[in-house]
Amino acid sequence: MARTNRTVVPESRAMLKQMQYEIAAEFGLYGASYGGGADTEFASELGALGGTGGIGRSQYLGHITSRDNGSVGGEITKRLVKQAEQSLFT
Repeated sequence: MARTNRTVVPESRAMLKQMQYEIAAEFGLYGASYGGGADTEFASELGALGGTGGIGRSQYLGHITSRDNGSVGGEITKRLVKQAEQSLFT
């Protein structure tokens, strides 16, 4: 079976990663792993942790549950839909 979850607009990848870090920081998922106290004010710095790989490949985040990770993805979807609706009705 072919993989279908590809990014349609590759240039959006950085924006989606940034949104992922911000939401995870809002939910308090990455704060404890990186010295505690991380919040949305410092979410842009989360991607710089761990060298060039940032969070993800270079950092083991096995303590974060699938449910928590899924909630971040769900929140990204909700925010993107909200942005799209606002742009359509504005």
